Amino acid sequence: MPETRSRRLLELRFPARAAELKRTRDAVRESVEACGCSAKSTADIVLAIDEACQNIIRHAYCGESDEVIELDIDQRGHDLVFSLTDRAPAIDPSQVKPRDLDDVRPGGLGTHFIRRVMDVVEFSRPASGRGNLLKMVRRID
Repeated sequence: MPETRSRRLLELRFPARAAELKRTRDAVRESVEACGCSAKSTADIVLAIDEACQNIIRHAYCGESDEVIELDIDQRGHDLVFSLTDRAPAIDPSQVKPRDLDDVRPGGLGTHFIRRVMDVVEFSRPASGRGNLLKMVRRID
C-alpha cells in the first residue's frame, strides 16, 4: 500500500488570548477552502477549531495568557489533520467529556460540536512531553 504524503497547510503560533481568535479563524478558513471543502464544511471546521482554542484558553490555561497555542494543519491524502498544542499543565483526557445534552443551559457544548464535526478527536502528550496535544482529523468532502 503506498504511503500517503503529507503537506503542511498552516503553521500558526499565537498567545492564548481571545483577541487572537479572529486571525486564527481567518487562517483556518483560508487553508480549508484552499483544499476544496464545501462552504458548510469549512464553516463547521472553523467553528470547531475556534471552540477548541477557546477551551484551551478557558480550561487549560485557566484564562487568557501570554502562553502559546500552536495550530498546525496538514493535508494527508483526503484528510485534513488539525493539531493544537499548548504548554499548560497536562490534562486527564478521560475528564474531557461533553456534558449531558439533557442538561439545558448556556455554554458547554463545544466538545459535542467538535466531536460531531471531526472524524477523529484524540488527546495526547506532545513530543516535547510538556503540555497537551489535541489532534483532530476531518475527511475532505
